[in-house]
Amino acid sequence: MAKIWYDDAIYSKKKGRVPTMRTVTQNNLTQLTTLPFLFPVNCYLVKDEDFLTLIDTALPMSANKILKQIAAIGLPLRYIVLTHAHGDHIGSLQRIAEAHPDAKIMISNRELQLLKNPAPYAFEAQKPIKGSYPKTFPVKVDKTIVEGDMIGSLSVIETPGHTPGSVSFFDNRTKAVIVGDLLQTQGGIAVAGDTRLLFPFPTMGTWDLETGIASTKIS
Repeated sequence: MAKIWYDDAIYSKKKGRVPTMRTVTQNNLTQLTTLPFLFPVNCYLVKDEDFLTLIDTALPMSANKILKQIAAIGLPLRYIVLTHAHGDHIGSLQRIAEAHPDAKIMISNRELQLLKNPAPYAFEAQKPIKGSYPKTFPVKVDKTIVEGDMIGSLSVIETPGHTPGSVSFFDNRTKAVIVGDLLQTQGGIAVAGDTRLLFPFPTMGTWDLETGIASTKIS
């Protein structure tokens, strides 16, 4: 059974006091959701036998909560792996890397190339690259990852769609798949479908819907 708890709170005119972080733990997976009731941004801690892997780093404001959860679990952080390089997925990367200098940082090479030139390759869908990419990557990357790479219990799956270089991670023990922004399970601020003029703006950060749908069949 999943364990769920909330940290701190901020004030919203519409919703009153709302938590800044929701933490859900089940089996070897902990999901940390920043601003769960306002603008939910997820990252994940995956527990292997004697180390942790962090998938994405959420927003800059998420750093302290992520570091607190790593300390609470009590295992060394060995890997920081990224589904893609949008600002809401690498926001705490520098802070966490500084706190855990031995952690290896990994991302797909295609995502790194998008920092230099945020445009599709000739063989990719010729649509604008959306979302907030930093001009430079905030830390040194230790390894670029490709389909089939193993990171502890996780297999890398290339799942372009939200961005050209997005990847997902398959846990070979539990069969769970962490897909970043490839899919959503609920309505709300979203990453798939057609952009609407009214909130919740489903595809405001997605590059190509058709490529994303094809990736869901792969993953």
